[in-house]
Amino acid sequence: MALCGSREVAEDIVHDAFMRASGSFDNVSNPRAYLRAAVVNGARDRHRRARVEGRHPPARPVPSAVPELDETWAALQLLPDRYRAALVLRFYLDLTVDDVARLLGCREGTAKSLIHRGLKRLKEQLEHEL
Repeated sequence: MALCGSREVAEDIVHDAFMRASGSFDNVSNPRAYLRAAVVNGARDRHRRARVEGRHPPARPVPSAVPELDETWAALQLLPDRYRAALVLRFYLDLTVDDVARLLGCREGTAKSLIHRGLKRLKEQLEHEL
C-alpha cells in the first residue's frame, strides 16, 4: 500500500502480479522475490502511466465530418424509445414500414404513426437547438 497510495490500487497491482507470474513459478528459484519484484515493477508502471497521462489531456471526441449528423444523433437520443426505434429501423437501417411494424410487434398503421410522430418530435428538437 505504501508504494501505491491506496489499498485498492495495491490490491490491483498484487493481483496483476500474481496473474502474470502464475505460469512462471515453476521456473523461478525464489518465487517470493520474483513476486515482490513484479509488485514493485507494477507500482512503478502505474506511477509512470499516471505521469504520462497527466501530461497528455484526454482526446476530445472527433466530430463527424457533417456537424448536422452529430446534432441529429443527439436529438434522436432524446426521443422516447418507440419513436427512436421506429426512426432508426426505417431510416438508418433502410427497412420498409412493414418490416418496422414486424420488428416492433405492432400493426403497419402504428409503425407509420410512430415514424411520423418521431420525425415531428425530432424536427421540433432540432429547431429548438437552433
